[in-house]
Order: sequence, then C-alpha cells, then structure tokens
Amino acid sequence: MENTNVITADGLTKRFGDFTAVDAISFEVQRGEIFGFLGANGAGKTTAMRMLCGLSMPTSGNATVAGFDVYRQTEQIKRSIGYMSQKFSLYEDLTVRENIRFYAGIYGKSRSFIKENTGRLLQQLHLEGEGNKLVKSLPLGWKQKLAFSVAIFHEPEIVFLDEPTGGVDPVTRREFWNMIYEAAEKGITVFVTTHYMDEAEYCNRVSIMVDGRIDALDTPQNLKKQFEAESMDEVFLKLARKATRGE
Repeated sequence: MENTNVITADGLTKRFGDFTAVDAISFEVQRGEIFGFLGANGAGKTTAMRMLCGLSMPTSGNATVAGFDVYRQTEQIKRSIGYMSQKFSLYEDLTVRENIRFYAGIYGKSRSFIKENTGRLLQQLHLEGEGNKLVKSLPLGWKQKLAFSVAIFHEPEIVFLDEPTGGVDPVTRREFWNMIYEAAEKGITVFVTTHYMDEAEYCNRVSIMVDGRIDALDTPQNLKKQFEAESMDEVFLKLARKATRGE
C-alpha cells in the first residue's frame, strides 16, 4: 500500500548552544492534508519549518519531506515545495507578470508552461488588468493572494505557509482560505502556521507547540473535546499558560 505521508518527523531537534529551540518533535502529514502548525511566539514553529524546508540543518532526529531527507537532500526538498511568508514573498519592484515569470523560472518551468498558465492565473485572481503593474501598488490582500498563487504555480507537492494572512482583513482571510481548500483538493499538502485561532478550525489536523515541544496534535474537534473547550482559542490558551519562554 502506498505511503500517503509527505512529511515525517521523528525526534526532530534543533539546538543553538545550550538553548533547545525544537525539542524532539515527531509527527506525520498526509498528502492533500491541511496541517495547522500552531504555537505562541518563541515556541519553535519557525525553526521547525526552516528545517523541514531544507533551510536549517537539524541537530538530531530524522525527517523527510516529499520523500527526501532533511540532512542529505535539501536541494531536492526545495524543488518539491512552495513557500510563502507574511513578508518578502514577492518582489515589490517587479510587475505581477515579472514575479510569476521569475519564480516559475527558479523552479525550472519552461517558457511555454509559464506563458500558458500566467493568463489563467491572472484570470482566476481577477487581476487581468493588473499584470503589468508593480506589486507594491497592489492592496495587501491582493498581494497575499498573488503570493500564494505564485508559491504553488510550479505545482509543488507541499506548500509551507508562514503566517500568510497576517494583517489582512477578515473577508480577505476567508477568500485566502478558499484558495487553500482548492489547492488541497488538487492534492497539494498545505502546512500552515497562523496566529489566528479561528483559522485552526479550518485545518484537517492541528499541532500546538509549547516551549519547543508538540503538546497536542489532533483534529480541531477532538482537541476541543480533549480540553473541554468551546473553541480552538480556548484550547490554545490552556496550553499556552504552561509556556515558560516567550519571544
């Protein structure tokens, strides 16, 4: 039977001197899953994500991403994933079309692929008339939706989203999540960090990190039952109170 896990972590650890940023975390993420990776500032989320993206070498433990090893196959991992953060995901001084062409080129897509799919993407985003405008002239909500679309333009197996909806209004956040659902339906695995606990409800499963460790991992519904909570915000607060480190 085919293994449907596209991310596996087993005792994954990252230390900086005497400080253990990520403390022996273990979990699996399945193909096409929307996996929420939550935790307060300083919990270790970003450090863990950097290891999974092939950007930071673990101190110990094991992990694979899209079937590639985080120690030996970081370049293959980078080619198999998409990545979007709240900041620095697009080049502000390039046009919309130039950003699409640039990122698709980095991932080795052909000119014909880029040409065929750019028009379709602009149409989907209702940006047909904005293709030659500089990205910095777009409203923040449009920038975020464009950044997500660019992150999956090369058809990666997995897309990592690091607080992608920070600073945007609730309507745009909902539209953004509709795009996430569509990507997952196409088989793209979505690994997302967020500060908004209502967004945790949209995930298939959620892990919550406290002080470098995963303290809870299950579906939002099961976590609410486990912690006798009415919302994921309440679950998060009950766990976060145990934290001993901050920023």
